[in-house]
Amino acid sequence: MSAGLTKEWGAFVDWRRVALVAVAAGLPLAAVPLVAGEFVVHVMNIGAYYVILAVSWNLLAGFTGQFSLAQHAFAAVGAYTSGLLIYHLKTPLFVSIPAGVLAAALGGYLLGRLVLRMRTIYLSIATWAFAETYRIVLTAAYEFTRGDLGLSVPSLYGHVRPATYYYTFVAVAALCVLATHVILRSPVGYFMRAVKDDQMRAQSLGVDTTRVKLFAFTVSSAMAGLAGVLYAHYVLTLTPAIVDFSEMAKIIIIVVIGGLGHFIGPVLAAPPINFLSTYLQAYGEWSMVVFAAVVIVVMRSYPAGLAGLIEGQLRRWRARR
Repeated sequence: MSAGLTKEWGAFVDWRRVALVAVAAGLPLAAVPLVAGEFVVHVMNIGAYYVILAVSWNLLAGFTGQFSLAQHAFAAVGAYTSGLLIYHLKTPLFVSIPAGVLAAALGGYLLGRLVLRMRTIYLSIATWAFAETYRIVLTAAYEFTRGDLGLSVPSLYGHVRPATYYYTFVAVAALCVLATHVILRSPVGYFMRAVKDDQMRAQSLGVDTTRVKLFAFTVSSAMAGLAGVLYAHYVLTLTPAIVDFSEMAKIIIIVVIGGLGHFIGPVLAAPPINFLSTYLQAYGEWSMVVFAAVVIVVMRSYPAGLAGLIEGQLRRWRARR
């Protein structure tokens, strides 16, 4: 494994195809703030936040088979680390933002060391317990975290105009998608798939499965922390609600509808699901009922999700040609 990882990962990526996709997707995305209203751009910003979270969780669950329920907690770790450093120590943004990402990565590494030898339901329960404990701590330690009163953090650009943040969110989401693509095309990406398909067989072939899972867990947590930092300095007020389990449920729904284990699935599903979620906020808890119904219909009709549906249609089109 170590020999493979010493190679240049960029050699495993078709950069011409990446550039073509970037141009094809970038031009219409760049035009969104020019033709859409501020509210639509704001919803797109939050959608990009969920793209990062969904892509990072798909890397862990969809490609490595590690069903963690703490992705939203690592976003909160990044957000609160940056916010608390500024609130208590007046730390500048160029220090607090990397510190938030590093704290999320370190938290993912440490939690991974504790739980990644567990299997299936035990891993899910352990990571859920971590997320719930973190939420309770944020709420109870209100003198330090401000709890439900809300922790105020400064904006990234000195204002909250959605158009400016739109390009930042989209650029960071694109970088996370590209990083995921590079990882999956590298040797460690093949090891991750091997761990998901048959961990015992991967071990028998000499793959250090614990190291592979720990790598995926750490990278996934760092991406979530980056999303949380950007979110914090956009919404400007943090509360423990960011660690509510409904946030984790939303990430899972996005990945499942997009296509669990499909590289492009979360990117396809996150924006429309966030728009639907925003529209349904007026109906309170009924929004989760609608989400559940959508998941059931999609999984019953297209178990591979939207990405699987599109791939199937492309295969039929090629076959007819």
